[in-house]
Amino acid sequence: MTKERMIKKILKNRPTLEGAGVHLKRVFGYHEVSLFDPFLLLDHFGSDNPDDYLAGFPWHPHRGIETITYMIEGKVLHEDSLGNSGTIGTGDVQWMTAGCGIIHQEMPHEHKGLMQGFQLWANLPAKDKMMHPHYRDVSCDEIPEVTLKDKVKVKIICGEINGTKGPVQDIVTEPEYFDVALESNAHFKHPVKQGHNVFAYIFDGEGFFDSKQKEAIGKDNLVLYKDEDFVEIYTRVAPVRFLLISGKPIGEPVAWNGPIVMNTNEELRIAFQEYRNGTFIKQKKKND
Repeated sequence: MTKERMIKKILKNRPTLEGAGVHLKRVFGYHEVSLFDPFLLLDHFGSDNPDDYLAGFPWHPHRGIETITYMIEGKVLHEDSLGNSGTIGTGDVQWMTAGCGIIHQEMPHEHKGLMQGFQLWANLPAKDKMMHPHYRDVSCDEIPEVTLKDKVKVKIICGEINGTKGPVQDIVTEPEYFDVALESNAHFKHPVKQGHNVFAYIFDGEGFFDSKQKEAIGKDNLVLYKDEDFVEIYTRVAPVRFLLISGKPIGEPVAWNGPIVMNTNEELRIAFQEYRNGTFIKQKKKND
């Protein structure tokens, strides 16, 4: 007999200033690491005022993690120390594995109306922290959308629903990443693996995120689930749109300083020393 996952904790995002002065909402981060393993951080950026985001995220290093950028509306230009460059546009996803080290920048373009997106950081296990950096660039056209019972639409970035798989596969922590929209008076049920950490982040509307809820949970809130077999979400009068994300915990020590996440403080010290002395990048630049 399968059991429903009930709500363990509800978190409210908090305003944060990052990069060269980007106003964003931090959903979770450094202080919640033990709750969200294998995920480290989720930022929600969104504004109709270009002054809030145009300063962007100039050149900075990463090591030991993956960064997953999902654009709802707008464009971000990215460049890196290996000679890669491109634009992440509306509906696109960039799944970047920093591995042994990369230096990059992410600079938003001015956008008419609301520029909105998310960046999720996922940890890497010790055995993979020093792998070669690589990208999975996924255009919006590659992300399948399934319709369930006419009132539920799900964009599948990673994972599977009713036999339809997302384009991002073969990730060590077995993640699922869905963008889910329910109309009013709708119902969505999804099985999840026992032992995996599962959360939903509401960025529009409101909904009921387990069968015992008496009051709807609205935008800017995150629901972290207890462990069981499936999640079940409902709407009544209002629609809702949320990210549903899950992954297999790594269960290793986390040593984290800024954009670098390793297993020990000594590994952090070495990483920053290499960054200072110019030996941080282990892979050759394109065409070298």
